[in-house]
Parts: sequence; structure tokens; C-alpha cells
Amino acid sequence: MPIISVAKTIHTKGNNDCHNITKDVQNAVAKSGISRGIATVFIPGATAGVTTIEFEDGVVSDLSSAMNRLIPEDIEYQHNKCSNDGNGHSHIRASLIGPSLTVPFVNKQLQLGTWQQIVLIDFDNRARSREYLINIMGE
Repeated sequence: MPIISVAKTIHTKGNNDCHNITKDVQNAVAKSGISRGIATVFIPGATAGVTTIEFEDGVVSDLSSAMNRLIPEDIEYQHNKCSNDGNGHSHIRASLIGPSLTVPFVNKQLQLGTWQQIVLIDFDNRARSREYLINIMGE
């Protein structure tokens, strides 16, 4: 079974910065030469995550607000005491979203719902240049 790996780079602002990466994943699948299988997106690092949402301003804002309410930046985190980098909340947010997502595809088309897009969210407290990986497996 062939496996194709693609690395992409994205520049983020941090602080719940959300990016729609669906087109990148779809393009990688289309160019892979594999007709059906699964595409896995993975973000190395401990302060970003990958998930699906309807990528429109309201939902993006709602998700950011929910993260701020559920995991506030301005409370005490043991990580901040140990590392003194102030991003303890970023690690917790990323761990809840998770670092990867797997999407099936058929006829080189991702099998996403009508309004469902793949997003990468940077929870860190600073701008970053992030690499994410797309692994495509199938036949």
C-alpha cells in the first residue's frame, strides 16, 4: 500500500489563530496518485491542534471565545512556573483539540460534510512558522 507524505509550512499569529488548510490537504490527495484511502494531517508541537469546523467568521470567533472561557490564559499554570514562557494554557488547549485528524477520501475527493473544513489552530502565545504533515495512504 503506497504512502505519500507532504510537508507544508504556515505562518500563524498564535492566540487561537485558526487557518483553513482543506485546500492544501485536498490538493495533496489529488496529486498523490492514490484514488481512495485516508489522509492524515499532523501538527508536530505541543501548542497547536488540527480539527474540523465550519470555517466562517462566526464559528471561528465562537471557538476562540470558548477556548478562552474553558482554558483561560490568566490563571496559574504549573508549566509557567517551570518554563517561565507563559504558554501553559496553550499546551492544555492543544491537548484537548489534538495534534492530528484523519479523513477518508474516495475518487481523490475528501469525504467531508458540506460545511466541514480542516483547520489548524495555533494556541501559542506568539507568532510562529509551523510545519504540518499530510500523510496519504490507500490504493
